[in-house]
Amino acid sequence: MTAVDLGADAIGLVFYAPSPRNVEIVAAAEIARQIPAFVSVVGLFVNAEPRWIEAVIASVGLDLLQFHGDETPADCERFGLPYIKAIRVKADTNLVQYARDFASAKALLLDTYTEGVAGGTGQVFDWNLIPNTLPKPVILAGGLQANNVAQAIGQVKPYAVDVSGGVEATKGVKDAKKMAAFMRQVALSGN
Repeated sequence: MTAVDLGADAIGLVFYAPSPRNVEIVAAAEIARQIPAFVSVVGLFVNAEPRWIEAVIASVGLDLLQFHGDETPADCERFGLPYIKAIRVKADTNLVQYARDFASAKALLLDTYTEGVAGGTGQVFDWNLIPNTLPKPVILAGGLQANNVAQAIGQVKPYAVDVSGGVEATKGVKDAKKMAAFMRQVALSGN
């Protein structure tokens, strides 16, 4: 609830077993029950089986899905909930083509490409790779923390920013002071 108390518009629940941030369905359902109106509960999946996603949706009550794997647009659309498609960005990533391919997505979440890792690396990518004319809202992720989020917002002008590792004491354990510092910088940036 600290994130909500600090002004977060959404909280993300990770349903990907290899992640240190993975949450079990029972715990996720309890967290979701505590989230007030107008704060979105987002479920993050990586190449998950449709039955697993359906079970999570039924048990937790997600508002939005976030896909971080090799999902196709049809894979993302099949659950009847709005979704975000995460794109791991590197020099030759065609973000305009991704925006066309995932036209039904509510936004593209842009994260850092790291070989063999689905995301959450804590590394920043070259924000100059993001076209100014991208026809989809951008959620910027990848190595954001209190000391660079204002610069990121100023340069990229994203619809939203996404943070996890940048506000952790250790992998999977959030730090309230880091969260507060991050949110202060976001507020000062006017996002």
